[in-house]
Amino acid sequence: SGVAWNESHHCRLLAGLVPDQFQMCRRNLEVMHSIVRAARQTKSVCQKTFADMRWNCSSIQRAPSFGPDLLKGTRESAFVYALAAAAVTHAIAQACASGDLPLCSCGSVPSEVPGPDFRWGGCGDNLRFGLQLGAAFADSPLKSSKLGTQGLKAMNLHNNAVGRQVLSDSLDTKCKCHGVSGSCSVKTCWKGLPNLGEIASDLKSKYLAAIKVTHRLVGPRKQLIPKETDVRPVKETDLVYLINSPDYCTPNLHLGSLGTQDRQCNKTSVGSDSCNLLCCGRGYNAYTEEVVERCHCKYHWCCYVVCKKCWRKVERYVCK
Repeated sequence: SGVAWNESHHCRLLAGLVPDQFQMCRRNLEVMHSIVRAARQTKSVCQKTFADMRWNCSSIQRAPSFGPDLLKGTRESAFVYALAAAAVTHAIAQACASGDLPLCSCGSVPSEVPGPDFRWGGCGDNLRFGLQLGAAFADSPLKSSKLGTQGLKAMNLHNNAVGRQVLSDSLDTKCKCHGVSGSCSVKTCWKGLPNLGEIASDLKSKYLAAIKVTHRLVGPRKQLIPKETDVRPVKETDLVYLINSPDYCTPNLHLGSLGTQDRQCNKTSVGSDSCNLLCCGRGYNAYTEEVVERCHCKYHWCCYVVCKKCWRKVERYVCK
């Protein structure tokens, strides 16, 4: 992240690039800032989205050295590939709109007729350019690499496309008001993308409903079809996976499970972060922690706030 990305030899600093990505880096050095930002966002957003689950995406910190949980066609790898593909497109589309990329500018003006109370203006996120460049970068390892089975490549390509489709579907109209004394007599509107956390939330729902598939010959070519015969056909918006995940309760390096021992749990919750579910029935230990908070804040004219520090004790619970 500290690299200037102003010399083509900088592309050699990134481990794991396939030849197509390396050439893309050399030809489009300016876009590498966005790709690095997307990688960083993928890590943080994934961990935040799964913070209350047994699998909490902590293994993504070792990227690009993934463990079995993200290499063997699991439901978890489906989510990470989809999120990463969406993040690259998202970062490039927004970099175009903010003027950070000389290769592109604002998104095109929508063809739909504006309503009576607004006009198209502003600078929309350039989703078309983001999709074009993002897909080229994210998909090229799966098209050129000799590593992995055909089924795994097909699964990852499918999930990459799902991530981009969820992002495309999230493009929304955003507006800014203009008018005398704060009135909204005229609205200037443009098409913009939500933050990546919202995309991750949508993808988490698809992760929970993901379909187990097999890569089989259907007619002249191989396709991803549901493993179970009574499951509906796979749609373009479904996340898919090839093998079942471990329960992630106990450490198992062969399966990529780190276990949940010493994870903090919520004693009063009935969701996935509850001490019962997160600790897998092993029970939990309680301890008391002293936290410092701002309190007794007073506003002083003009224009600052002065607060005192308060200490209070909170009870925490960690899995056995």
